[in-house]
Amino acid sequence: MTTSLLLIVQIVLVIVLVIAVLLQKSSSIGLGAYSGSNESVFGAKGPNSFLAKATFTIGFLFVINTITLGYMYSQAAQSSVVDEMTPDTNVAAPVAQPAPVAPAQEANTSK
Repeated sequence: MTTSLLLIVQIVLVIVLVIAVLLQKSSSIGLGAYSGSNESVFGAKGPNSFLAKATFTIGFLFVINTITLGYMYSQAAQSSVVDEMTPDTNVAAPVAQPAPVAPAQEANTSK
């Protein structure tokens, strides 16, 4: 249950991180060209400082979530279903019969 929740959080973090990276201005502008009015929303400095901090925070959460998922999956891999099984059987083990003594050996022992 916990690993599936963390896996969903991981997918959401990846999508948000990709969007945050693509919105940042680069030398080739990237997708920042499509958001022309960012200066009025984020202040006079523009979205650069806000997006840089948001990208760092999302990236940090992504790394922590990845380490947590790796730890949880490694712990789950160490346990086995066979370790939790208890053998419940009502079958009795067969009892070995003593080997019969050969007649030739009896003749040699009686002399």
